[in-house]
Amino acid sequence: MKSRKLTAMMVMMSLVLAGALIGCSSTPKTETQAAQQPQFEKYHDIVDAKFVMDHITVPMAENVMIIDARPKRAKYDKGHIPGAVSIPDSRFDKMTDRLPADKDALLIFYCGGLKCPLSHKSAFKAEKLGYTNIKVFAKGFPGYMKVAGNYPAVSAEWVKAQLDKGADIVVIDARPKKAKYDKGHIPGAISIPDTQFDKYKDLLPAEKNTTLVFYCGGLKCPLSHKSAKKALAMGYTSVKVFATGYPAWVAYAGKDATVKTTAVKSGGEEGSIDNAVFTKIINTEPSSIYLIDVRDPAEFATGSFKTAVNIPIDQLEAQIASLPASRPIVFVCGTGARSGEAYYMVQDLRPELKEVYYVEAEITFHQDGSFKLTQLTQ
Repeated sequence: MKSRKLTAMMVMMSLVLAGALIGCSSTPKTETQAAQQPQFEKYHDIVDAKFVMDHITVPMAENVMIIDARPKRAKYDKGHIPGAVSIPDSRFDKMTDRLPADKDALLIFYCGGLKCPLSHKSAFKAEKLGYTNIKVFAKGFPGYMKVAGNYPAVSAEWVKAQLDKGADIVVIDARPKKAKYDKGHIPGAISIPDTQFDKYKDLLPAEKNTTLVFYCGGLKCPLSHKSAKKALAMGYTSVKVFATGYPAWVAYAGKDATVKTTAVKSGGEEGSIDNAVFTKIINTEPSSIYLIDVRDPAEFATGSFKTAVNIPIDQLEAQIASLPASRPIVFVCGTGARSGEAYYMVQDLRPELKEVYYVEAEITFHQDGSFKLTQLTQ
């Protein structure tokens, strides 16, 4: 009897001891889990990746700004959401001049993911400045990159650093060859114009894990983005876009020494019309020229010149025969890349048309037909 009682007591003591041990072991686990939770105040308006991607346009809408709150050299330069501007949270107070003047503009802040407080901190700072339409993409850059088909943008600093150290990357100029690449390009870049991508895609490396960096004429030029998507569709796994493009390269690293010299007609480049002359024509005699906007229909719909007709560059060749000879023809786009390509296309297919020009400038279009024309650095 005593043996049975002793055995029962030992079993009960074992159960109690086991429960105590389980309780002790579970406490540190709970504390560890709690420690892993972000210990910062989250902003009250969080958006998902779809919301961000719906607002990534080329060019970016005037009333939208996507802001990378991470450190520039350590993070932004190496990879960021295309179109995003760098305003590190640590330098926010010194860079408020980069924020839009319109306090109702949409500001989307992001940083390094759910455990990163920088975007939230910057959002609160912007709110104190009076901005009324602020969002935080809490999943940040990692969340953006998890979406199939997305690719990062990189800076001029990153591109130059890779080239200087001989990194295994291939830089591709997506601009028209004769109109842009031949006149100046990033040293070592190969020319694969986006409109001729299928024709020259064999110039891309056979190894699908090679890093490809596409660029064109800047933040208002969609050609590099279009080519990047085509490369992803081909199975390339490391595709990037140098979205600020050749103008940013010239500003940071200087112009390529192998720039090709060409004849000049009216403007600073072959076939270009003087910007002052063009502006005067638009303001006083717009009907005296046949103005063709060669951007994509979606771009054209956001604003263009009141007298412009839209013939996208990839549809122009089929319509060249019907272009009028009664008035000078002037091609426009957002950066002078596609309009320059249109000029050379006409030269090749209808050389008898002598009064053909293009605008070699960055143009900001507005819905009311007004515009801002900025001289390019190249």
